[in-house]
Amino acid sequence: MSFSDDVRSAFRRGETDAVVRMSETEIERARKAGDPAGEVEARYSLARVALRGGDLSGGEARAREALGVALRSGDRSLEERPRHVLAAVARMSGDLGRARVLYQESIALNEVLDQPRMVATEMHNLALCELGLGNLDVARKLLAESRERIFRNDWTDFVPYVCLAGAVLASTEGDHARAARLSGVAEAAFAALGQVPDPDDAADLAAVRTVGVKALGVNAFALERARGKHLDPRTVLDDDHH
Repeated sequence: MSFSDDVRSAFRRGETDAVVRMSETEIERARKAGDPAGEVEARYSLARVALRGGDLSGGEARAREALGVALRSGDRSLEERPRHVLAAVARMSGDLGRARVLYQESIALNEVLDQPRMVATEMHNLALCELGLGNLDVARKLLAESRERIFRNDWTDFVPYVCLAGAVLASTEGDHARAARLSGVAEAAFAALGQVPDPDDAADLAAVRTVGVKALGVNAFALERARGKHLDPRTVLDDDHH
């Protein structure tokens, strides 16, 4: 496996210390070897660690360092990961207007780079921005398009995020029982992949839980969430689609 594969797998498993160690070693190696791709990946990984720890300014700083290396290299494909993080920082800090612009730019870049999986990812993130801005119809359209693309291509690793987005939409619409169910489906889908949610998605799940518990009570929310853990993602999204 490459450094990129190794470090991303470690991050998804939640092995933060290992990610930091590997990334710092890789930065030294890449700088000596004149390998901008390795350096960008390592700095991007450190940015993600900062975000997972709630350090938004640290995450932004690491992502800007990575973007600087990418821009100096002249290889546009290296800009993609840092730009993704900078958009996530804007979204997590509540600057949804700026996040929307950054996600739209990221989608355009990924279309140029012919990276359909990343287009689907950024559409998911853009949809959550639109939800936060109160643009429910735009968000529903983006989420439906993203969901259709993910299931059609059988991108299993995206399934937890589709469920999570469904939970956020249901919560925004005030259907807290459905939101609780879909949060359970999302958690089970992450667990099935042996992964933990990305920092911005973990924050979304926590928000769904907070609002849902307030609306339904602790026990009712927990019951629906537990039910969700035994449901099939595709079926529940098709059944609940409205």
